[in-house]
Amino acid sequence: MTSTLGDVNVEFLEAEAATDSARETLLKEVELKIDLGIEGVSFDPVDLRKFGIGTDYLEQQHVGMNKILDSDCLLPHGFYLPHGLFFPFRWDPRSQYRLKEESGKPVLFRSQERVGAVNFFERTPLVDYKLSTGHTFNQIATLFTEGSFSVCYSVECSLQDKGEDCLFCNINTTAGLKHREIFIKTPQQVGEAYVLARSAGFAGHLNLTGGFVPERREVEYYLDVADEIKERTGLDNIVGTAVIGAPLDLKVIDKYKEAGYSSVAIDIEIWDKNIFKAICPGKDKRNGGWEHWVDAIVYAAEVFGKGNVRSNIVGGLEPKDSTLEGIEFFASKGALCFASVWQPTVGSALEGHRTPETGWHFDLAQKIATIYKQYGFTTRDLFNTINRSGPIHDIFRIFAGENEGDRLPRWRFPQ
Repeated sequence: MTSTLGDVNVEFLEAEAATDSARETLLKEVELKIDLGIEGVSFDPVDLRKFGIGTDYLEQQHVGMNKILDSDCLLPHGFYLPHGLFFPFRWDPRSQYRLKEESGKPVLFRSQERVGAVNFFERTPLVDYKLSTGHTFNQIATLFTEGSFSVCYSVECSLQDKGEDCLFCNINTTAGLKHREIFIKTPQQVGEAYVLARSAGFAGHLNLTGGFVPERREVEYYLDVADEIKERTGLDNIVGTAVIGAPLDLKVIDKYKEAGYSSVAIDIEIWDKNIFKAICPGKDKRNGGWEHWVDAIVYAAEVFGKGNVRSNIVGGLEPKDSTLEGIEFFASKGALCFASVWQPTVGSALEGHRTPETGWHFDLAQKIATIYKQYGFTTRDLFNTINRSGPIHDIFRIFAGENEGDRLPRWRFPQ
C-alpha cells in the first residue's frame, strides 16, 4: 500500500526528489564541461596512444583552441562525460584535468581525484573517403555527434591584411598549421561531401562557414554551394546554416533564403557598441557599424522566421548584464543569440588574458537558457542554428526534462 503523509503522496515526493537529484547531477556535469573548456585537458602521450585515436575514434581536426597548437600524436575529437554530455577536446598540458589509462580505457582525473570513465566519439569510414579531387572527406568537413557536419570553406580572414582582425580570434594564426591545409573548398567539393554525409547519416544539418571575405564573393560562393547540393541531391531546400557577415544591402539576406538555406548566422560577437568597436574593428568598419549588424540580424529573423537565425556573443568580453541584454533583445525578435565561452587563444591579440571564472559562465548559460524558454524556443530551434551541443543546449534540455534519469541522451537530427 502507498504510504501517505497527510494528503501528500510520499511516492510522488520521492520521485520528485529523485528527478531533482538527477537534474542537479547533470547541471554539475555542465559546469564540469565549462571548466574543462576553460582549463583544457592534459595527458601522457603513452596513455593517449593506447586509445585508438585515428582508428577506432575520431581525431581532432582543428587545433586552434588548444594551448599547444602542434602535437606529436593524434588528439581526440572529443569525449562523452560520465553522464552523457559531450566535451569537444581542448589540450592544455598544464591542466589539472588529465586523461589516464585504466585497463585500456580512458578515465578523467582532476588532480588525484577520479572524475570518471569517458568515451570517445566513434570514427566512421566516411572520414577517409576520397573525393574526386583526391582530398579526403576529413579535409573538407568536420563531423558532429548529432548527425550533422560543418564545412569551413576558408581558414583565412581578409581582415588580417587591413590590420583589423577581431582581437579574440586566431583564425589567421592557425591557418597554416599541420592538418590545416590552406585551400578554398570548392562548391563541387562541398556538394560531393554533402552527398557522402547524407549516405552515412550525417547530413541532418550542414553548417557552412569561413573567414571574413568581401561581401560579393561571399554571396556568390554560398549560392554556388546551394546550387551544387540541389543539383546532386534533387532537394529544393537545405537543412543548414549559412554563416555570413552583415551585408550592407539587407535585401541580400533574401538571396540565402531563396537559395534554399533553412537558416543563417550573423555573429555580432559583442553587444556593447563601444566594446564592439574596440574588439571587432574590421566588423565595425566593413559592415556599417554595430547598428547595422543589429539591423541585419533582426531583418534576417523577419525573412527566415523565428528560430531560424542565430548570432553569437563571445561570453566574457563584456559585463554579463550587457550580454544578457543583447540576448533578450534578439530573442524578442525571434533570433537565438548564444554566448560562447571565451577561451583566450594562442596567436590572438588577447592571448595570455583570462576568461571569467567557470561559475560566471555557468550562471550566464543558465540565464540564457531561461530566456530561450521564456520566448518559446524549442530544442530543435537551438540545434537548427548551432548544430552541436554546447553548454546552453545542455542546460536547456535539462530544464526541459529531456534527461533519462541522471543521463542526457545524445540528440540527433532526423535524417
